[in-house]
Amino acid sequence: MKPGIRLQLLMLLAGLMVLAFVPLYFAVAGLTQNTLRSARASSARSLGRSVAAHVSEARRARSDRELQPLLDAEIGSVGLDAIGVYDPGGHAIAKAGEPDALAFLPDSVPTDTERTQILTTPRGKALEVLVPGGRGPVVALLRVDDEAGRAGPLLRLVALYTAIFGLALMVFTYMALTRMLVGPIDELSAAARRVSEGARSLQVPASGPREMAQLGKAFAEMTVQLRDEEEKLRDKIDELQRATDELKSAQSTLVRSERLASVGRLAAGLAHEIGNPISAILGFEDLLLSGGLDPEEQRDFLERMKKETERINRVLRQLLDFARPAATPRAQEPEAPGSVAESVEDVSALLRPHKAFRDVELTLELEPDLPQVAFSRSQMVQVLLNLLLNAADATGAGGKVIVRALRTPSGVRVEVQDNGPGIRADIKDKLFEPFVTTKDVGSGTGLGLAICRGLVEAAGGAITAGDAPERGALFSIELPRAPG
Repeated sequence: MKPGIRLQLLMLLAGLMVLAFVPLYFAVAGLTQNTLRSARASSARSLGRSVAAHVSEARRARSDRELQPLLDAEIGSVGLDAIGVYDPGGHAIAKAGEPDALAFLPDSVPTDTERTQILTTPRGKALEVLVPGGRGPVVALLRVDDEAGRAGPLLRLVALYTAIFGLALMVFTYMALTRMLVGPIDELSAAARRVSEGARSLQVPASGPREMAQLGKAFAEMTVQLRDEEEKLRDKIDELQRATDELKSAQSTLVRSERLASVGRLAAGLAHEIGNPISAILGFEDLLLSGGLDPEEQRDFLERMKKETERINRVLRQLLDFARPAATPRAQEPEAPGSVAESVEDVSALLRPHKAFRDVELTLELEPDLPQVAFSRSQMVQVLLNLLLNAADATGAGGKVIVRALRTPSGVRVEVQDNGPGIRADIKDKLFEPFVTTKDVGSGTGLGLAICRGLVEAAGGAITAGDAPERGALFSIELPRAPG
């Protein structure tokens, strides 16, 4: 878990204090030890001079042999470990002191030089003080206390003070950060969380420094702007939804209109064909009403009348089934599998009596046992009817139109090929766009192919247009296999 801002700042402050106080501590410790060492050396030097002066003064009144008791009496006082008296030539004539310290007294010393030096003895460090005199020099060996031991209490006091100061600074910093920075940030975070849960406005924290107040104010203004943008976005979404519903309604209307237009074109061509059987029926009725017919002739006329009536009924029923609006989802059956072969046969039956195909050769080339496709039968009839009527218009009298149905790995491909003039190059790329037509004004809406593409693509298929191998146009429809 990532540490918070308080902990990070406190860790940073602790690191800075370590960098600041640790060198300071060692500097104070070194300075203290040097000061104590200097003071001790000065004190020992003065002490050694005093002892040497006292011994020199006593030598004036005593012989060298009588000095021994005096030297023995001096040992142990004020840290004196050993003392030696030397003749004017610098040779030792009397020594006194602790046995382990006597070995460090020199046997001969300079007679005209005063010196001090630090020696290391079994008892620790010692200061040797050489003081010249009229009757010979005197050497005093004094113990020097450990400066580190003497400086220890002071250094511990400095360390304790530093630790207390650092802890107090950390506590103060923690409280200051909580009050001035972390607290307002937590309040601002809680306010932002309330906004994310549905609050309409952001409550700016009242505490904290000026920068936090400005930050809170900026967040509040941003929240208001985001709410306004959200409302505008919701309005846009509602508007787009309404537009989508209107487009769906318009699409349904266009599909219905195009279907009715196709039916109208069929009805105009079929009027004559339906009129012929009606005329025959009327003739048979006149013969029956005139009488004088034997029963076999009457039955033959009735059977002929029935066949003509069934023919008219079949044609009209096909037209009604094709033009009937989809009132319910079940009637429309957008996902019901369809048979390509049956759809092609239905379209062929509708178009063969049409006057547009009276002088046009319609050929069907269907592979046997074609699979069911994910395209309803009525939609397939509408698409094929549109393509075949367009092909008949393009070829004119004496033209040829071929409908092929081929099995593909993914489903069925249906091709409509004619031997007309083909597709103009200037409209080939936009042939399936709405209101694009090659017919004369008033002869077409330019919506038929656009609606065909919409129906095919809605079923997961594709429709394309191109040139036939020899001459004319070739429309290809790729339909996916029905699931299951």
